[in-house]
Formats: sequence, C-alpha cells, structure tokens
Amino acid sequence: MLKKKLLALFVITSFFSSFIIPNGYAETTFQPEKFPYTEMQIQVMPEFDYPEGWAKDTPSLLVGQYGTFTNKSGLDFNGKVEIAVPASEKGFQAYLVAEFPEDDQPEVQRPFDIDTQKGIISWKPSKAIKNNETYRFVVEYYTSAVEVKDKRSFTYEYSNPTEIGILDVIFYAPMEASEITLEPKAPNNTQSEYGEELFYYQYKDVKAGESYKYTFSYQKDDFKSTLDAINEKQPPNDENHASVNGTATDQISGGSDASGGDRPLIGMGGAIVIGIAIIIAGVFVYLGIKGKSQSASKTSSSKAANHRPKKQLVKKEMKTISNDDKKELRKKLLNGKIDQETYDEEMKKLI
Repeated sequence: MLKKKLLALFVITSFFSSFIIPNGYAETTFQPEKFPYTEMQIQVMPEFDYPEGWAKDTPSLLVGQYGTFTNKSGLDFNGKVEIAVPASEKGFQAYLVAEFPEDDQPEVQRPFDIDTQKGIISWKPSKAIKNNETYRFVVEYYTSAVEVKDKRSFTYEYSNPTEIGILDVIFYAPMEASEITLEPKAPNNTQSEYGEELFYYQYKDVKAGESYKYTFSYQKDDFKSTLDAINEKQPPNDENHASVNGTATDQISGGSDASGGDRPLIGMGGAIVIGIAIIIAGVFVYLGIKGKSQSASKTSSSKAANHRPKKQLVKKEMKTISNDDKKELRKKLLNGKIDQETYDEEMKKLI
C-alpha cells in the first residue's frame, strides 16, 4: 500500500514539475542585450532603386542591415527576432527579411510582422537559435526620407541596441549625382568604374546604446535609379557583360581611393552571392545589395515562374525573351543574387 502511495506521489510531483522546470528555451521575448553582434553592416542607398508602385518623382531611400549576432542568453532561443526600423516614417516599406542558414548558400526569406507603434520588424527564425550559436540575417526597407529642395538631402541615424564587435556603415551616392556632401566626413571614399561614389565608416567594439547620425546631401536633376543608370552603361572589354560588371563588392574594391593611399578594402575576384562572408580589412561583411522580397515566398516563386521562356514561342519572341533574361541576369549579378561563375554559365545558355 505504501509503495502505491509513493508511486502516486511521484507521478503527481513529476506532472507539476513539468510546468515549473524550464524546457531549455529562452523566453520568447527578444532581449537585444543577450544577443550581441559580432558584425553589423548598414548600407544606405538613396535612389538606388524603386519598389513597385513607387511615385517616380519621389526619391527613394533604401536601407539594408546585414547582421550576425550570437545567442548569449544561456538558453536556446525559439522566439521572434526583433529589429528596430522607422516603421512610422513617411513612405516606409519593408522590402526583405531573410536569414542565412548555410555559409555558402543564398538568403532564405522569412515571413515578418511590423509593429508601427513600437517601430520594430519581427520574424521567427526557421529553427531555434541554440545557446552560443550565431545567426545571420538581412533586413531591407524603403522610406521617402529624401527631401527635395535646391539640393536633395536626408538624415540617417542608427542607435545600436546591443554590443557590436565591428560596425560598418556604407553610403552609396546616386549615379549621376553631384555636389555630394556627407557629415560627418567619411574617412574612406571609393569610386566605381561607372562613377558611383561610395563612402564608408568602420567602428569597433561599439557599446550598447551608442548612436550614429549622418547627414547626406547631393544635387541631381532627374529621378533615374542607380540600377537603371548602370544598366544603360556599356562595361569594358566583355560583350557578355552588357551592363553590369560585378556586385557592389567589386565596385567598392575595384575603385580608387580618394586619398590615393592603400584602401582598407581587400579586392575579390568575381561577384559574391549575398550572405557569403567577405573579408574587408579583416572584417566579416555582407555586401549583397538587394534580393527581391515578398513577405510570402509563394508570391516570389510565382513571379519567377512567369519569367521562364516557353518552348512554343517563335524565334523572334524567343530572342526578345532571351534579351530580357540577360537583363535579369545582369541585375541579379549586380544585386548579389548570383555569383560571377553562375552568371557566366547562364549567359552561355542564352547566347
């Protein structure tokens, strides 16, 4: 009888203990201070491109955050990651939220939510982030923060919610822009072969709560995007590269340093797929500019399917589609969606 009572007590105790003992996962509320960044790169790109339906007489401002943080919460994390964004700012449009599950694989889009009042964008990783495990992501969004007066100008401010090992901030001046000013003055400046100005800052051992504010102004007569302007240009010495000769990575590493000295950026051969680790003066950086985004991957897959050439088309129609496909390939190369080797292989199929 005593054994039965002890067994019953053990079962009851075990049952209630299951509600008390932690299940090995951190709280679902994301606490930034427990997820410090090893690297964060921010790309600020006025008039780089326009999202679908954007008013063509309104300059766009594209901002991309490419980060790597480590789970230092002491437990596996199975909740939603939260990143601060100017969700209440005029013209705000979330463009891309994605993660990098494998080192040498492209980004994988994630469904996301936007809290306008709190100013955050959140998403749940595809799997739990284990304790002491790193997690890589990208968030891109548009705003219409660029003011148009005698000159075009905007202010960008970043306040980091947690510690950052290395922070890179890169500004891309619009193609065909002049009288470019940036405050505070960028310590590093590069110009691509197409005349695109790039300005970049690097900070190390950034403490939580530190804030960085920049004011950017320039003169520009039209509203042509940088992508459109580059696509109109003919690259040198390569008939296959009818408009693009590399990604933003190549544009940075291939330009000349305004100071005439050694640049901190290390050149690389070929284009790099977005999310691949890039060493920039020993800094692990992501330099894929854009990845076509939708909050649901089904929409994106459907659009891709619509661009596939159909076998029943006549030769003239096939030629038109082939040219369109070449343009799409060049754009993907510029965006960092494909690397140089993939681009060359796909181009051979279309020639």
